[in-house]
Amino acid sequence: MRNKIFFVLAVLIISASSCSYAAEIPAIQVTSVGVTGNANIATEYILNVADTKPGSFISRDVIQSDIEAIYNQGFFSYVDVDIRPEGGGAAVMFSVQENPVIESINFSGNTLYTTEQLMSEVFSQVGNVFNRQFFRNDLDRIQEKYHKDGYVMVRVSDVQIQGGNIYVTLLEPKVREVIIQGNTKTKTYVIRRELKLEDGDIFNVTKFRHHLSKLQGLGYFEDVNVAFDVPEDDDSAVDLILTVKEKRTASVGLNLGYGTESGLSGGLTYSDTNLFGRGMNFEIGFNEGDEASYWATFASPYMDAHTFGWRMGARYRKYDDRYYYRQGRKQFEFDERTLTLFAGIGKKFSNEDWSWFLTLRREEAKYDDIHNAIPGYIDDLTPWDGVNQTVELLLTWDKRDEYASYPSGFVWDTNLEQAVKALGGDYSYLKYWTQARFYASLNKIIQGLADTDGTWTDENPLLFAARLRIGSATEDELPAFARYSLGGMNTLRGYSSRSFEGSNMYLGNFELRVPIASAVSVVGFYDIGNADTKMDWSNYHDDYGLGVRVKTPFGNLRIDYAHGEDENKTYFGFGEMF
Repeated sequence: MRNKIFFVLAVLIISASSCSYAAEIPAIQVTSVGVTGNANIATEYILNVADTKPGSFISRDVIQSDIEAIYNQGFFSYVDVDIRPEGGGAAVMFSVQENPVIESINFSGNTLYTTEQLMSEVFSQVGNVFNRQFFRNDLDRIQEKYHKDGYVMVRVSDVQIQGGNIYVTLLEPKVREVIIQGNTKTKTYVIRRELKLEDGDIFNVTKFRHHLSKLQGLGYFEDVNVAFDVPEDDDSAVDLILTVKEKRTASVGLNLGYGTESGLSGGLTYSDTNLFGRGMNFEIGFNEGDEASYWATFASPYMDAHTFGWRMGARYRKYDDRYYYRQGRKQFEFDERTLTLFAGIGKKFSNEDWSWFLTLRREEAKYDDIHNAIPGYIDDLTPWDGVNQTVELLLTWDKRDEYASYPSGFVWDTNLEQAVKALGGDYSYLKYWTQARFYASLNKIIQGLADTDGTWTDENPLLFAARLRIGSATEDELPAFARYSLGGMNTLRGYSSRSFEGSNMYLGNFELRVPIASAVSVVGFYDIGNADTKMDWSNYHDDYGLGVRVKTPFGNLRIDYAHGEDENKTYFGFGEMF
């Protein structure tokens, strides 16, 4: 604390002793300035902030300002001044009382970070004189650390200084209760599981915003509002109140597609993404065109370490006048009929980055009506009519950043497919493949090299994406419908569908996704790969091209134009290739 200023002017106007005290006091010159009471803080450092200097004149306002400046240096608990006559003028002596030397800094209430982690933000060190200003900045940095990591409700609730020991109490408010209201169809547990927030969790606004965005992205609600309430009797807790306004989740959709080879196709679907309010998906639909299909699926896609996801369905496809290629060379046209039935179940491991999914699949294929064949054509397709019964196990390691607004990180998938005659199939083989997908923002790399005018933001960055896949099998000759197949809009974009087939395969897809507006991106891509019975790694096929992506209410509109070895291909559809 700061005391009042004492002016001791004992003998300044002896010659004017007969005059009234109310007469004007002459200016008094400062002869010297000093400091007493400082043991650790240098006098020069203290006086550096004082405007009172030898040779200046005594001013009550200036000295008061000097006392405040010295006190505001933060090292002192008490600052006073003494002014004494000296050599025809006055000596100004500031008196200070230093804060104690820091012996320890102790934190309590911190569960998110250890004391060592918090001390990394603290500049005040044991052995130094305690400084109020420095330590206030230390506490600000600690709160910034919490807030930067999303814990915006955390605060310093108390600081006690006992001698040289400093005790800091942190308050990390926990969620006492999550109240969900407004839902009449959607089950409350369906909403709660998307929030990933349990009673007793420390509130994190970054994670909450992400999970709230995922909840809104389900398409179940027109609006989602959030409010917070701090109980009067407990400032260490917070209640979260989530109010939703539901919307219709059943819809009828129009499907449109175009491929250079398959031509224009279209159809209708009926779907409900929140069947019975339990987050289950149901869809039934058809596409007509040169390639026609009819399907129905029923699924519960959500899964975590405690909840199983599952799906089942059926699809019938017919494709008249389809081209059959052998190592990129057209052999003939044929008609294809396939009926597929499947059912699967999966779950995440305790480490939820990992998951598994097991699928039983029955596929019956029919190939006939060979026509428009080239002279000397090779038919290694139609002999493979039959039924294939498989058990498939998919393992996934997903290390994408779930809090990023764009794909960031990597995903690794490994699939094992065992064909089993004992289950009613005609074939027996083991087929296996592994795949990695990578996504990386290039914003930091190009920062400072180009003026992006705000187009490439942290939420919508310049993005590099890559997919690498390799596969093989225990049999050199696989059934036609089980072969690895490359060519078309989802593998090698510069080639016709099923241009390259075999029991071995490798594929690489590389894309540079360049935003040019908030809802529009241009994509430059390069694809490389091959599929064959005996893999020759030096014999590869590649293509390159440009694409456009437009964000629409129906999803990401995708247009790709690819240049292959012999011809160009154009594709139109929805969604990214990977």
